[in-house]
Amino acid sequence: MSDAPEAPELSFDSASDRGAGSAAPRVRPGLSLKGRALKYLAAREHSRVELTRKLAPHAESAEDVSRVLDELEAKGLLSAQRFADSVLHRKAARFGAARLQAELAQHKLPADMAREATLALRETEFERAHALWARRYGGIPDTPEDKARQMRFLAGRGFSGEVIRRVIRGEGFTQT
Repeated sequence: MSDAPEAPELSFDSASDRGAGSAAPRVRPGLSLKGRALKYLAAREHSRVELTRKLAPHAESAEDVSRVLDELEAKGLLSAQRFADSVLHRKAARFGAARLQAELAQHKLPADMAREATLALRETEFERAHALWARRYGGIPDTPEDKARQMRFLAGRGFSGEVIRRVIRGEGFTQT
């Protein structure tokens, strides 16, 4: 990090505001750390780890980032539980409970929160795996190679071995 102040953003007013022949730029100050954090949170939920990484290049010190994130948490604008719910909502149809739990752990959410959040997903894991498998392959594998490929596909997405075996055997599959 350098000690030099951040360069202000330059923007040009519309042609009608500038007057004829004037191309003088208007100077806007850069966003504050809190402003940047709010901009990120307005787009989607972020974990504290993500926001720390994204804000660090714009901060003078790690304490500044920590102070801003503490303030946002105190106001309820940054929430680990909402982040976990958001990740599960966005990715549950494509991934198994093990993969989603690992992703939540990667964001350094408390282990009990990640485990609790993915507990409900384990109940629907077979249905989600089956729907994903049916969209991708649409039929029971004919050869051992196809069976292995389909099993790797589901395993790579974090579905449990027991669920994968049930799906590949064709449980719940009706051919039309």
